[in-house]
Amino acid sequence: MREPDLYAVLGVTPSASAEAITSAFRRRVRELRPDTRVDAVTAERFGRVRAAYETLRDPGLRAAYDRERAPAPAAPRPVRRTRPAGAAQPPAPPLRAGPVRWERGPRPGPGAREPSAARGA
Repeated sequence: MREPDLYAVLGVTPSASAEAITSAFRRRVRELRPDTRVDAVTAERFGRVRAAYETLRDPGLRAAYDRERAPAPAAPRPVRRTRPAGAAQPPAPPLRAGPVRWERGPRPGPGAREPSAARGA
């Protein structure tokens, strides 16, 4: 028999915060009320709720539980790279140019000085 999902026992999502887990636990405990209901089914449900809360409230145990219940990653499929017969070689990557050094030239417009006049020649 497979163990029940602890998140489903408390009625929360796997991404629930610690506060949401505590709130859901308290809500379930109020529903079950072990001090007023004394039958075997309720006691067993209360035990499952308590065990789920004990596991999910501790960050270390919760992380271990999440790792355990996560599906195993699928093996990566090999990539087969082939070129059709008669295909040309792939083009070479484009050339990359480094930074460009600009020289300062005369400013266009009225009042622009000639480069020789600016040097005092």
